Amino acid sequence: MPTTSSALLEAFSEQGMSYLFANFGSDHPAVIEAIAEARATGRKIPSVITCPNEMVGMSAAHGYWQASGQPQATLVHVECGTQALAGAVHNAAKGRAPIMIFAGASPVTQEGELKGSRNEFIHWIQDVHDQRGIVRGYVKYDAELKSAKNVKSMVHRAMQFALSEPQGPVYLMGAREIMEETTDPLPDTTASWKAMASSALADDAIKEIGLNLLEARRPLLITSYVGRKPLAVTALVEFCRAAGIGVLDSVPTWLNYPHDDELYLGSQWNEVRQSPLLAEADVIVVVDCDVPWIPSVSRPRPDAKIFHIDTDPLKEQMPLWHIGATASFRADAEVALRQLTHWLRSARIDSEVVRKRIAHYTEIHRMRREALAAAEAMPKSSITVEYLVSCLRKHAPTQTVFLNETITNYKIVTDHLMPTVPGSLLFSGGGSLGWSGGAAVGVKLARPEATVVAICGDGSYMFSVPSSVHWMARRYQTPFLQVVLNNRGWKSPKRAALALHPDGYASRANQLDTGFDPVPDYAGIAAAAGGAWAKKVKDPAEVDEAVVEAYRVVRDEGRCAVLDVWLDHL
Repeated sequence: MPTTSSALLEAFSEQGMSYLFANFGSDHPAVIEAIAEARATGRKIPSVITCPNEMVGMSAAHGYWQASGQPQATLVHVECGTQALAGAVHNAAKGRAPIMIFAGASPVTQEGELKGSRNEFIHWIQDVHDQRGIVRGYVKYDAELKSAKNVKSMVHRAMQFALSEPQGPVYLMGAREIMEETTDPLPDTTASWKAMASSALADDAIKEIGLNLLEARRPLLITSYVGRKPLAVTALVEFCRAAGIGVLDSVPTWLNYPHDDELYLGSQWNEVRQSPLLAEADVIVVVDCDVPWIPSVSRPRPDAKIFHIDTDPLKEQMPLWHIGATASFRADAEVALRQLTHWLRSARIDSEVVRKRIAHYTEIHRMRREALAAAEAMPKSSITVEYLVSCLRKHAPTQTVFLNETITNYKIVTDHLMPTVPGSLLFSGGGSLGWSGGAAVGVKLARPEATVVAICGDGSYMFSVPSSVHWMARRYQTPFLQVVLNNRGWKSPKRAALALHPDGYASRANQLDTGFDPVPDYAGIAAAAGGAWAKKVKDPAEVDEAVVEAYRVVRDEGRCAVLDVWLDHL
């Protein structure tokens, strides 16, 4: 008879999950048995990806969803495995990634009363008061499986939460005895657990925003994650061109707008200056954005009209958040942008006004592109990120997906990659380092035809558990190019300290405990763990040839390539 575990796996498959990114423990005998039974009988379940590290596994599930739009499942053991998910849970939560997390739990009996009762010392040590509480602040739904009879309903309900906007991870757990319980075959009821329908703007909201746009002289649109839905990118382009609105990425987590379009004005991150775009904009439309500006440094002009459209306009998981919006609306970006475009065209927006707006932003776009091009010249001494990224862009195959986890170089890498295709540039969406390695494996599983390039700092590389990442890449044939920006330490904390204490003791100290000397052999780690082709690059004259060879290795040899690129010491 089917067990809770076999029904769980069936439910995952019914949800369209192709893979189970798994790190098994002593609490999973029933799941392991159900997987073996399914393989022996030909029953459809997700393919298992063995993940020697839980954070890498969840990052891989995150990357798979980013590349495909299809949620996947991650399996870990008890509270230890749940804690070992580490920052991957934060990244999924902040990146709005609908990932199913399933964890085992210590047996609930100890005298052999039920099948699965405690039989190892670890079952007492791993029994904690509130295992679900470890991730409760990061998941949209958490629950414990208590019966085989409703396990599929529990999975489908959890995924209904995960897939309803704003999307996010969910968490289920089950003790050994429950996972061993038998049941009659359970029907597939997935169709009755659909995510909540997309929401639209009310008519009065459309009119309010539209009228202000008709009267605006310098309208500006700011976004971070519109690009998680490719069709929303199309809707955004149509809207901005119809109204002549300039587009500014603020801490982008996706490719939101084609970088070659004349209305694209670049990205902003932690620049310590007032943005001239914000200073001149009289109407600002903020769409799907967590941090449109940093008010202590850069803010809109005082009389600017600000309209905020978001799947999560209240930012319910952020205790402190306010942008002084004239009006805020909960709506799906694609739906709202198409509504506004239709209204503007019906209102017969003045074509001459639109032309002047576009001409203004086209000039800003042109000057920006010229500055970017000038910065990409091959340096005479140390390698620059600008030059390196220009080589990566120049030689990239047509279908290339870039993952950017470069922290203090976020802006440089984003601007110089100049992506134009939705889904071709990805970020973690959160602030926990180590996402890009596992995510690259997931992206390649989802898009085997694409070339995957993960660019990260040396600190991010070590956080990513590269030994697990590259073992998985070899085991599951997901080759990708990893580029490590090696400045021999953590630049971010050093920059933060000096920003607040420019004349303090830290500014005069010989070292700030952020360096990585002696320098690890980053490329060698990948070579040892996963048979990766590895090269250390220190001379600007070597960069172009190294990039070409790295791409060739990934394409022709089907194995990972790692470039350890030395920049100026931080």
